[in-house]
Amino acid sequence: MLLDGLEEEGCASGGGTGATLSAEALAEDLFTRVKGDLGARPRTPLSTYRVQLHQGFTFQQARAVVPFLARLGVSDLYASPYLKATPGSTHGYDCVDHQHLNPEVGSAEDHAALCSTLREHGLGQVLDVVPNHMGIERGNRLWFDVLENGPSSVHAKYFDIDWSPVKEELHDKVLLPILGDQYGIVLERGELKLSFRDGAFFLHYYDHLLPVAPRQYGRILRHGLERLEARLGTEAEPMVELLSILTAIEHLPLRTEVERAKVIERHREKEVIKRRLSAVVASSPDIAAYVEDNVRVFNGEPGNPRSFDLLDAVLASCSYRLAHWRVAGEEINYRRFFDINGLAAIRVEDPEVFQEAHALIFHWLREGCVTGLRIDHPDGLFDPTAYFLDLQEGYFIERAHALFLQELAGEDTRWPGVESSLRERWRAEVTEQPSSPLRKALYVVVEKIQGGRERIPEAWAVHGTTGYRFANAVSGLFVHPAAEAHLTETYARLTGEAGDFAELVYQKKLLIMRVSMASEINVLAHELNRISEMSRRTRDFTLNSLRRALVEFVALFPVYRTYVDGWRPGLDARDVQYVEWTIQRAKERNATTNASIFDFLRDILLRRYPEQSDERERAEMLRFAMKLQQVTGPVMAKGLEDTVFYIYNRLVSLNEVGGEPERFGVRANTFHLRNQERAERWPSSQLTSSTHDTKRSEDVRARINVLTEVPEDWRKLARRWLRLTEKWAVALPSGPAPSANDVYLFLQTLVGAWPMGESLSAEGHADFHRRMREYMAKAIKEAKVRTSWTNPDSAYDEAVARFVDACFEPDKGASFLEEVRVFKRRLERAGQHNALGQLLLKLASPGVVDTYQGTELWDLSLVDPDNRRPVDFEARSRLLEALDAQAAEDRAGLCARLGADMDDGRVKLFLVSQVLRLRLRLAELFRSGAYRALELSGARAQTAVAFAREREEAGVVVCAPRYVLSALESPEGLAGAYAGTFLDLPEAYAGMMFRDVFTGRQVRPERGVGGVVLPLAPLLSGFPVVLLERSAG
Repeated sequence: MLLDGLEEEGCASGGGTGATLSAEALAEDLFTRVKGDLGARPRTPLSTYRVQLHQGFTFQQARAVVPFLARLGVSDLYASPYLKATPGSTHGYDCVDHQHLNPEVGSAEDHAALCSTLREHGLGQVLDVVPNHMGIERGNRLWFDVLENGPSSVHAKYFDIDWSPVKEELHDKVLLPILGDQYGIVLERGELKLSFRDGAFFLHYYDHLLPVAPRQYGRILRHGLERLEARLGTEAEPMVELLSILTAIEHLPLRTEVERAKVIERHREKEVIKRRLSAVVASSPDIAAYVEDNVRVFNGEPGNPRSFDLLDAVLASCSYRLAHWRVAGEEINYRRFFDINGLAAIRVEDPEVFQEAHALIFHWLREGCVTGLRIDHPDGLFDPTAYFLDLQEGYFIERAHALFLQELAGEDTRWPGVESSLRERWRAEVTEQPSSPLRKALYVVVEKIQGGRERIPEAWAVHGTTGYRFANAVSGLFVHPAAEAHLTETYARLTGEAGDFAELVYQKKLLIMRVSMASEINVLAHELNRISEMSRRTRDFTLNSLRRALVEFVALFPVYRTYVDGWRPGLDARDVQYVEWTIQRAKERNATTNASIFDFLRDILLRRYPEQSDERERAEMLRFAMKLQQVTGPVMAKGLEDTVFYIYNRLVSLNEVGGEPERFGVRANTFHLRNQERAERWPSSQLTSSTHDTKRSEDVRARINVLTEVPEDWRKLARRWLRLTEKWAVALPSGPAPSANDVYLFLQTLVGAWPMGESLSAEGHADFHRRMREYMAKAIKEAKVRTSWTNPDSAYDEAVARFVDACFEPDKGASFLEEVRVFKRRLERAGQHNALGQLLLKLASPGVVDTYQGTELWDLSLVDPDNRRPVDFEARSRLLEALDAQAAEDRAGLCARLGADMDDGRVKLFLVSQVLRLRLRLAELFRSGAYRALELSGARAQTAVAFAREREEAGVVVCAPRYVLSALESPEGLAGAYAGTFLDLPEAYAGMMFRDVFTGRQVRPERGVGGVVLPLAPLLSGFPVVLLERSAG
């Protein structure tokens, strides 16, 4: 045993220092063994399958799906967050308790059963983790404690709260913008209700339950106290106890106390007071009646404004300030997830907060229940680089601790010393050896949205991203670049939109900073002003000029954020480049502004501090830069994804998370270069095409992309449909409702999301009508042009709803809908080919491929909540079983049938299962195989994308046709249209034999004019896409 050897070593070392030496030796042995174990058995998925867990899809239901996923060829379940969330949550991103499972999803036993079933079927589990924020609307005991105790709360440091904001009235308070009207109006209507329960006073506002500050109990209990004394007498035991409680309340430390001893004292004594108060109320009917009567008095009488003065005084002394919800944008003083008031940011940069927020997750990792993590919104974190290292270090320590406990049989008195040595040893290795496998021992991918040519920092201890960039790249392959000018002109003529995308993004980011996030900008501006006052060279910069410079910088910043920190010696070149570029643009756009203000901002952001600045001043400048980094991302997300993507409707398939709608399509060589880079630098990065966050599913985008193959036909039809439907629009003072731009979005969405098949049943028609109505209601509010969530225009909202209804009404829109259906049907088959093509390219590209729930069949979902509808897994399981049986009998015949009629989606399910299973069988090829871009020659050389994956004796060849509408509509059909088009192969492939993974046929390359080739026509005659596996034949 390990312990025996270490005890012998301790004895040999000579008594007094033996314990210390033994701990150090134990730590070194554990370090070596755990490092070796992690290196020998790394757990990296080959493929993931994302499921959305909630009360409608629980652990038990997920467990029942595992056999289907295993049969499909999935290597890892990929689960949405399932820590305890706000009651009724459908997504889990609003965790209220990091220490417990979400009871709506299942019990600990249910979770253990799911994990056991996954292990039995050889599947791992990647868990979605939310380190940036928590839900605070209901059920969050930490937030409740902060509201009760303010800065003196034992959990005050958990949340990112500014206790000394610009507004003096908010000092030592949290702004709570939950009211439906002005505070005074709400109060005097009697909508704020005081209550008493179990020794504590609470405030109710509809569904909101808030604590009353404990020292305010005295104000409530002393009101009319002389009446109670007269009734009971001062010597009566209940009265003596109540008076004693009142004295204890007076001696409670103030809610502004932050000294640790005072915080602990307040936390302890307030609970004692509550227990005593509960007991005396329960034991004395007179005191119970007295408390009840005082609650009634404090609740006031509507119609008598002065009667609410008592409750007003109580609330004025609480640690929160109630306010109208519209106040949030300008005065909120806690950091949020974007602009959502119900999601408060937490400070995982604090070691204690990090540990508490991840304790249960680390437990699952240690037990092997969870084998990888997906990190939500890392751009919100104070220091993402440090956070990822903390995750990897924590994982290593958990593994070491498990081994320690296992081998020492509970003799763990030395663990604190061992842990300290292990952490020191781990940090030394990953610092001195940047390529150490310990930096990425735990599989971690991040939800990082990359802009332009942005790359994720090399310093991040992660395996890659969740794949938004890939999703846009693979979809962009099927956007014909030749249609750009035509569709741009069509959009401008039919909608009147100017089409300057960059200017639109700039303006909408300004809008977000003015409306939704004015408070965050205001705080930063005042902080920047304070920094400017530190030097006589910058003290003349005015607050307004600094604020304008700050706003301009954020509005022009081209990516989500930089990652400057204070512990690494240098800056990433990417960060320097983005800051310098933005400052230069800001100067050019603001020629009348003193350029030195922008230089001042630049130098702070790039840690170019004045020589005369001291350590404290530099720390404040660094903190400003790091806080600004947490703001640029939300402004970009809200301005671009959640606003511009609903306005710039030139071709809406380009308006995807991580997309660049101003760039029309992706060239094949660009796609290959990105794949090659990923194979070399991020081979385990996730690849996706649909997620719970995408604006449109992969299959919707695939169909809309076909519009780029018929731009003139689309122009004629769109113009006709705009004229045909304008009679259902109405004239409002603000303009036509809906606007031409909103109708243009509606038309593309109608064509793209219309269900597969020749016709719709009455039930299908009604369901599609409902979905389109709900989608347009959300889209127009997100656009923030004529209506919005914060400033809704009910007249416009209702006009758009009536417009959609008219389009779907048989008596009104029948002829219009029939034209749309016919056009949709024409695009549909090409859209199906696009979808299969992008799917094959995803499944064979370097990376960990992800399948979003249900998308193994056709999925024509729109933005959430539409893309979170229930999935019929039983039907999918039966279909897969039937496909396997038919493939066993006649693969080629099955492929012919699937290719001939693709409307039911079985062709997609077949493709997914065949390639995922191949990935499992050729795991090392798909994990680390070389990537080789392949050229094509012949008449349709530009209408297909091909590559090969190679590793030792294993290899596959992949080819997906694109721009296929003309081929499908030609007399000779798809395969015939590709006659004379060849896949050009390396000379080394001469004489090799390949097996068509789908049809099972054997294929041997030919000797062509220019070298070794494969004719595409015969391959495409058997199946819509090509995947060949090198065989021994």
